[in-house]
This record gives sequence, structure tokens and C-alpha cells, in this order.
Amino acid sequence: MTRSRGVMKRVLFLGLLCLGFHAMAFAETAEEANVQQSINALLGGDAVRSVRAAPMPGLYEVVLKSGELVYTNTEVSHIVVGSIIDAKTRVNLTEKRLDELSRIDFSALPLKDAIVIKKGDGSRVFASFEDPNCGFCKRLAKALQQVDNTTQYLFLYPILGPDSEEKAKRILCSDDPAKTWQSWMVEGKTPPAAPPSCDTSVIEHNVALGKQLGIGGTPTLFLRDGSRIGGFLPAEKLEERLRAVR
Repeated sequence: MTRSRGVMKRVLFLGLLCLGFHAMAFAETAEEANVQQSINALLGGDAVRSVRAAPMPGLYEVVLKSGELVYTNTEVSHIVVGSIIDAKTRVNLTEKRLDELSRIDFSALPLKDAIVIKKGDGSRVFASFEDPNCGFCKRLAKALQQVDNTTQYLFLYPILGPDSEEKAKRILCSDDPAKTWQSWMVEGKTPPAAPPSCDTSVIEHNVALGKQLGIGGTPTLFLRDGSRIGGFLPAEKLEERLRAVR
């Protein structure tokens, strides 16, 4: 899976969809405002999304607009990149916080723009953003053959190059996009050429949406509770995540 991790890269966030993703950086106290100002000066530009007290006394949690989370002290003399673990519960508090920040409002996704792939009774719903040339997406498609009773809303997300965009258009414009997608991803059957009259603007919309959601790599999945899965999961792990959704 390809993934952007540069701390200085700026990412647009869609306020309606991203429950924790706010357009304006937020700081409540004078100390937090000072930390925000200092980090912005250090990284250059408007890099900070939010600042708040960290679970560990004496530190502040700084969420960057790139999606990364770091810690610093009041003087911003040190920046800590890593996880805070609760010694009693053994819970990774940083990982838990990042999961909260990456959640979306699933109901706000434009599902009409997705290819629907239904298996069994379709009761377990999730969405995925995938590139037709992504190797891990192909592994996911094969793994999903072992997972039943699902409804997958597949957003074509061709970010790996011009050939990905061409294949996405071919898949979208085929007589049965869901079948064509699976034939290509699982069996390697090349999608038929797209007719010139086919409207493929939905692909541009998907790419814009993905960027707004901070999706830097494929596959990226969203479960019905809004939680995000970045990258490939084998069938048994995906089963666990789907069962955990209420």
C-alpha cells in the first residue's frame, strides 16, 4: 500500500464526513495557542490542526493537518514521535486517538457514486477506495471471496498513474462494473474498452473525495461505524472487524 507520511504535506479535510477533521485549528488555552503557534513556525505555514493536553502530564498532543499526531512540551523544545501506552491497561492511547480522528460519518458518503458488490444477504456493509492496479487491492478482492453476507461500496480511486485511470474508466463503463472489477482483480481479465460517450466524471469526484478524506494509499476501507482500515487485511482479520461493528 502506498502511503504519504510527510509532516509538511497539507491535506484538505471534508468537515461533513470527517467527524474529527475540522477545517480550523483549535486551541483552548493560552499554552495550547502558544504550542500551536510554535509548531506552525517550526514546520512552516498553517501545519497544525489541533492542540490539546496529552494523556501524559506535561505534554501536549499536536494533530497536524497531514493526519499525523506528535507530542511536545510547553516550551516546544522537544517533539516526540511515537506512542503513549497506558501502563496499567496496556492500551495504546496514541493508536486509539488516531482511530478516533480518522473516523468518518459513513452515512454521508455518496454511495450513488460507488460500484455495489453484494454477497449473500448483504447485511455487513463497508466502503472501499481502490486502484485497479494496486497489488494489495487485488489481494483484498481475493480475500473477499472468503467473506460472505457483505455489501461493498467500491469507490474507484485511480491514483497510481494514467493506466489506473484508463482501467477505472473501462470498468465503470462496462455492462456490469461489479463483475468486470472482480474479473480483472481476481482473474486478470482485461476490461473492455470504454465507449467514447461514457460519462466518467464520477471517477474525478471519487478522487476529490478521497483526497478530502486524507486517503493517501489503497486499499482504504470504511466500516459502517465510520472506522477506517488503511491497507490490506486477510479474510479472517476482516471478518473480525466486520463482526465487531454494531
